Amino acid sequence: MNTRTQQLMEYAKIIKDTPYALRTYLQTFDNTQKKYVPMDLFEDQIQLIQDYEDYNENITRKYRQAGVTTVTAAWLSKKLQLAKPDNPERVLLIANKRDTAVEMANKVRHFLEQWPEWLNVGFSPDKNSESRFRLNNGCEVKAVATSADALRGYTPTILVFDEAAYIEAGDDFWAASMASLSTGGKIILISTPNGYDPIYYGVYDQALRGINDFHITDLRWFKDPRYTKDLRWIKCQDICHYMLNREQYNDDEVVLLDFDMKEYVKLLEDGYKPFSSWFESMSKKFKYDRRKIAQELECDFLGSGDGVIPGDIQENIAKNMIREPIEKYMQATFWQWKEPIIGHRYIMGVDVSRGDSEDFSAISIIDFDDREQVAEYIGKIPPDDLAAVAYKWAILYGNAFIVTDITGGMGVATSRKLTELNYKNVYIEGVNTQNIWDYNAKAMEKIPGLNFNNKRTQIVAAFEEQLRKGFIVRSARLLNELNTFVYMNGRPDHMKGTHDDAIMGMSMALYAADVSFNLLQKNENANKAMLDSWTMSERTYETSKSFYSYGTAFDQIGSMGTDNNSLYYQDDNMNVSKQAYQENSWLFGRRK
Repeated sequence: MNTRTQQLMEYAKIIKDTPYALRTYLQTFDNTQKKYVPMDLFEDQIQLIQDYEDYNENITRKYRQAGVTTVTAAWLSKKLQLAKPDNPERVLLIANKRDTAVEMANKVRHFLEQWPEWLNVGFSPDKNSESRFRLNNGCEVKAVATSADALRGYTPTILVFDEAAYIEAGDDFWAASMASLSTGGKIILISTPNGYDPIYYGVYDQALRGINDFHITDLRWFKDPRYTKDLRWIKCQDICHYMLNREQYNDDEVVLLDFDMKEYVKLLEDGYKPFSSWFESMSKKFKYDRRKIAQELECDFLGSGDGVIPGDIQENIAKNMIREPIEKYMQATFWQWKEPIIGHRYIMGVDVSRGDSEDFSAISIIDFDDREQVAEYIGKIPPDDLAAVAYKWAILYGNAFIVTDITGGMGVATSRKLTELNYKNVYIEGVNTQNIWDYNAKAMEKIPGLNFNNKRTQIVAAFEEQLRKGFIVRSARLLNELNTFVYMNGRPDHMKGTHDDAIMGMSMALYAADVSFNLLQKNENANKAMLDSWTMSERTYETSKSFYSYGTAFDQIGSMGTDNNSLYYQDDNMNVSKQAYQENSWLFGRRK
């Protein structure tokens, strides 16, 4: 700019039009061209910048290589350059790792250096390190990793969480972060999904339901012109299956169309999946790992985390199984979906808590014959009171088979109370009390129940297997727990600050069904086959004789003897009457 007037006019334009300012004065490195090129913003990135300026609380859901961190750093550089000395900006960049936060700080520094000399305020020499630097107008940038003292002694005006879904911090840290902006300022959360993490997903979910003030900016790869030159839409349930088995699909069902977001939404609702050569190339880099593709490319919370129960099963439960209870009892803590059916077999899983801690006690009742959840209790009551509740509902559901978690002392108290109530249809670890052939009265000397922690993996595996086989889950409370039920250090467990009580109750019921009821059914089938095998041929009575004819029973051709053969009797006193055979025919099994 040659004249002061031109500079002032350009300054006004920069203030008013951020996309213009970034395109005009900033450059980014283009890997495809191996050189720096002017920052070219597409529609979603422009919307992102507008949201940053319009809202104080922003959360962005992005795909891999969306350029969100870069655009955010460029926007921050403009805010810093144009800030007034009497009202400087203080930017705090937070990430799970210090290197990630420092990398973003370096991007901000790089963009600050690109602004023209007539506009650039320059760096202050008193603070100028990779993790913290100051400008001559008093603005400051600090990069830190997540820690208890990350906010100590620093009050930001702009707080940025980079890759927020991967930040390992609890509610206390999040509360402190929000409190730091109590006097005003902006907060920005940027991330690809990482399952149902407590901070990023928690904020996103609340924003989606309108119970916080965060504004959501969703960026989808199929709206990015860099990656959609050959975009097409495929009718399929699983895009990975399409990529690996194209010969099974009809090319006539492939849809090609120019950019139209309304059409895109309709195609997604109709079961179409977006696809392009870039998407396929990225999928190859992820080795067609569905979880990675869901996380990095499709911005999918449901399938992106280390969830114990796969996302497609959870989605099926949410869409096709969840029902409102027909009745709610005990101040709406006990939900009932189906009344007892005479002749059906029911199993009750009881997960016990102290009644005054953060955990809840849970009861889950399943119909073994219909493979369906029929009732559920979740609440906080003492273990002996829980036994009374279990006893009442077990009686109502046809003397349901009860399996209680006796890990620790609380479950033992519930189990003992059930024994005092003389309830005998209970699971005893190591003994199948449902099987009369193996039943041992001494088994009742053991504490009835199941030590869950000793068999956690097997029990959860049985739970997952039954869900895969179509076991019907009705409870929205249980589904919510599935969202945050993940593998932690290889062990299935709930995320910090969440619960798995309903899951535990149902898992134990399904495990007991597998161990006790299914094995009993196998034994019954084996016993029936054995008894049936005892009947070898048709037996008949000879009307002229008062005793049974052995000839047709074992010797169809009559070569072994006749009715008066001494092999079968020695005198008339040893003759067996027809009536005696009729009365004792059960010994020979079922007659044909």
